[in-house]
Amino acid sequence: MDPLVEWTNLQTRRQFFHHSGIRLGGLGLASVLGHNALGAPTSSARMNPPLPDLPHFAPKAKAVIYLHMNGGPSQLDTWDYKPHLADWYDKDLPPSVQGGQRLTGMTSKQTRFPVAPSLFEFSRYGQCGRWASELVKHTALHSDDIALVKTVHTNAINHDPACTFVMTGREVPGYASLGSWLSYGLGSESDNLPAFVVLTPTWKSTGAAQALFTRMWSSGFLPGRFNGVALRSSGDPVLYIQNPDGVSTASRRSMLDTLAEMNTHRFQTMGDPDIQNRISQYEMAFRMQTSVPELVDLSGETAATLESYGQDVSKQGTFASSAIMARRLVERGVRVVQILHRGWDQHGNLPSEIRLQCQDTDQAIGALLADLKQRGLFESTLVVWGGEFGRTVYSQGTLTKTNYGRDHHPRNFCMWMAGAGVKGGAVLGESDDFSYNIASDPVHLNDLNATILHLCGIDHERLSVKFQGLDARLTGVEKQKVVSQILS
Repeated sequence: MDPLVEWTNLQTRRQFFHHSGIRLGGLGLASVLGHNALGAPTSSARMNPPLPDLPHFAPKAKAVIYLHMNGGPSQLDTWDYKPHLADWYDKDLPPSVQGGQRLTGMTSKQTRFPVAPSLFEFSRYGQCGRWASELVKHTALHSDDIALVKTVHTNAINHDPACTFVMTGREVPGYASLGSWLSYGLGSESDNLPAFVVLTPTWKSTGAAQALFTRMWSSGFLPGRFNGVALRSSGDPVLYIQNPDGVSTASRRSMLDTLAEMNTHRFQTMGDPDIQNRISQYEMAFRMQTSVPELVDLSGETAATLESYGQDVSKQGTFASSAIMARRLVERGVRVVQILHRGWDQHGNLPSEIRLQCQDTDQAIGALLADLKQRGLFESTLVVWGGEFGRTVYSQGTLTKTNYGRDHHPRNFCMWMAGAGVKGGAVLGESDDFSYNIASDPVHLNDLNATILHLCGIDHERLSVKFQGLDARLTGVEKQKVVSQILS
């Protein structure tokens, strides 16, 4: 088939009008005014430049580290202190509190909903006097740097749609993730590492862990080069990062140059943007053959730094190892680092299981915050911690003095932010006496997403892409707000 005919046949009606007359005026104007017609800084030398009109305003954060506790950590056993619940032990949750809200299939058939007070000791931390559980004592030492939101709520009640929602603003697959939006809009300051890197560490708890789906770091309808790049937790961080025996770096470079010429010719013939994505991915892979081995080499870290992260820091694939990798990645210009730690779905044996999870994560998180401050990165790096929802105050299954479980609870849960542009020591919102409903200052998950974008210099209502007939945004089509109460 004639290439021109083939290219024409591949065009949809929408693509034809999108690429033809509507754009010709803009192309003509750009050719007259030049590359910097809108006053945007020249960034043509970078492999991952920002969009021409971004950031919308001066950003506080140059990088984001997102700590996602997959499965839904219990707010009652970590950050939402309810001491009076000791008087409610094994008493039924009042029907007026439950209010007919939907339940999962795991507890909807229970004949009783016995209140389960936390078994863990809470103490005050920092000058702000924040209450926090013994489980998060290392993180709580940084309370004066952390803004805690106690009234986050979400739309979904089950893991898969809730995890998809927290990362993409939608419960259904196909939409772009937070990290992809940021790398698409703002690019990266590193030419040798991806703009968006994902780490999926191991976990100690013995209970079942929910699956991680790639849609949580997918670019969705955005170009494929904005997908998160997941580093492996064992073996080589990236498959085939080393050249095969007998293949030199010069030979690999020559092969890629030839391949780029072929792909460029194909793009000129077909106009398929995925061909350009392929070219850029090959180039990044070549650069990563040098940058990734250097990234994972901890020999230059001081003994004191390694010790601060805990004994697992040198074990590849642990949370402690991922935490120090996150610092090293943002230090090298990576825009977004996402750490997804599994095993927080504690329907039973919660006291023992959540203790293991916090042993995995708490010391390393505290060390990460201290390390960022020590290296002058804290003021330019936004750190976010949370899960996809919280847990119920009532026990799932049998309740005893030493054991209980908790079901999913999307109505209110805790998340925190620290670092760039965040008001340290702030607390926003209060739950009711049972941590079951919001008493004041509700914050939707997409409000938090709008706030993350805001701290990165992006107006969430102005960053959109045409998809399925809508101006698709991370924060959806409903009105969302920036949570200004936790900003400095």
